[in-house]
Amino acid sequence: MDKIIGRNPVLEAVRANRNFEKLVVQRNAAGSIQKILDEARERDIQIRFEEKESLDRLAGGGNHQGVVAIVSEYKYCELEDIIDAAIASGEDPLILVLDGIEDPHNLGAILRTAECAGVHGVIIPRRRSAGLGDTVAKVSSGAVEYVRVAQVTNITNTVKRLKELGVWVAALDMEGESYFTKELTGGMAVVVGGEGKGIGRLVKENCDFTVSIPMSGHLASLNASNAAAVVVYEIKRQRAANIAFRG
Repeated sequence: MDKIIGRNPVLEAVRANRNFEKLVVQRNAAGSIQKILDEARERDIQIRFEEKESLDRLAGGGNHQGVVAIVSEYKYCELEDIIDAAIASGEDPLILVLDGIEDPHNLGAILRTAECAGVHGVIIPRRRSAGLGDTVAKVSSGAVEYVRVAQVTNITNTVKRLKELGVWVAALDMEGESYFTKELTGGMAVVVGGEGKGIGRLVKENCDFTVSIPMSGHLASLNASNAAAVVVYEIKRQRAANIAFRG
């Protein structure tokens, strides 16, 4: 079983119809807790009221805001599920491939971007990566309940498979061509590397091309979640511009 802590992540888990074992709520908690209770009761979720000290222990010191949900483990999807979702939407696939994002805060922030931008799915490796858990759920503000996440054995082989399926694969790296001048339309997957190590050599070599984000300040790069957001929204902008032009 997994834990979800914090009001907004728990509320989104309720709304997404996650399989709850129980909902633990702090006695005398007020404010938005009532909305969580109302929606949980509508779905017949078991609710227990306990003292703050009990929730502190259950949350392991995390900022639970008076509520902790005990839920089934997150279910990962398959790569084909992501492609099918894009086809069903009538849109070209838009996918994020994360090569070694080990910080759950970065993963959570990326999932939040993916949900807001309409990304069809996120791909992570089974090893050398943060997994879906309570920290990711909290940082993502509940986006983890809605974004399709595929967990794969080998990122290089996944890149090759995406290309076979007609998806262009771009590596996001400081040595690439500026995304200002690169066409990023059609089915696109963007590979984002881990903190410090970046994208693995074999993964990069198998991508169709490499793009970079121009940097004007003293720092060499953005963190992974910010970089992913910049490029995803550039893809969205180019798609919108193409549609407007064709219209």
